[in-house]
Amino acid sequence: MPSRAMPDALRAAYAAEMAAARAAGPTADRWKAAERAHILSQPWPGAHTRTHAVMLRLAFRDRDAREVVGQAVRLLVAAPGSAAGRYPSGNTGRTRDGLTRPMPVPEDLAVLLRAAGVTLGPSA
Repeated sequence: MPSRAMPDALRAAYAAEMAAARAAGPTADRWKAAERAHILSQPWPGAHTRTHAVMLRLAFRDRDAREVVGQAVRLLVAAPGSAAGRYPSGNTGRTRDGLTRPMPVPEDLAVLLRAAGVTLGPSA
């Protein structure tokens, strides 16, 4: 389990991804940034919840009813799952990827997470 506070290097990367997810630009780029922010945020309840709030806004903006419902569910379970250390490592946070499916972690994010003391799952 990582320390309570998100380390500075990881916080900076998370903030950059969240800024890109909120910025004007192509929808696909915004979702990709939100997915990367999600991977970084999973061990921290507050950040994980904020990421799903941004994803929910993106889903509403896209008028994607399935994603809206999926993000609403994830918004409810993000903080408890993070606090309990029960989250699927590398999962992008998107509805299409399933709620509990571990996924590979991009190497640049894996480096930051390992440095923060996060143990990555077997598919990472």
